[in-house]
Amino acid sequence: MRAILLLAILGALAFAAAAGSSSAQSAGFVLSSIAFEKGSPIPGRFTCDGLDISPPLQWNGLPEGTKALALICDDPDAPVGTWDHWLIYNLPPAITGLPEGVGKSAPLPTGSVEGKNSWGKLGYGGPCPPPGKPHRYFFRLYALKAPLGLEEGATKAELLAAIKGQLLATAELVGTYGRR
Repeated sequence: MRAILLLAILGALAFAAAAGSSSAQSAGFVLSSIAFEKGSPIPGRFTCDGLDISPPLQWNGLPEGTKALALICDDPDAPVGTWDHWLIYNLPPAITGLPEGVGKSAPLPTGSVEGKNSWGKLGYGGPCPPPGKPHRYFFRLYALKAPLGLEEGATKAELLAAIKGQLLATAELVGTYGRR
């Protein structure tokens, strides 16, 4: 009996792993920044205490069939719940990154649009946590099967709903920022 139960559990785990791997993280799809390492502090210039401009981002290893990209940056540690700092979508798959200051000092890539962050504004709003323990900032890049039919100013909920069914893979970069 114990052996049958163990085999059933192992089979269920194997099925779950196989089902999740098709649209989950792809080992070859990587998001990075020259401004900060994964899990490290985000430099002040990219926060509300500095220039409040987006950090430079690079990626590689797009899955075959990628027709568009979407990027979400959020803070799940915010006291009011997850705070959305940046939504940008319909990024062309031919580009391999974004320069610092996109939407402010650098133009948006052709065809891409920005959604509304939790401040109700378009574009990037940098880390700005209350004093205390540093917060985590998740930059998630989504490789999509097709461009999204969203107008400028979409909310995160609208963006995530549009991504559903279009997702090929996700790459993630996490940085931290805290204030005293």
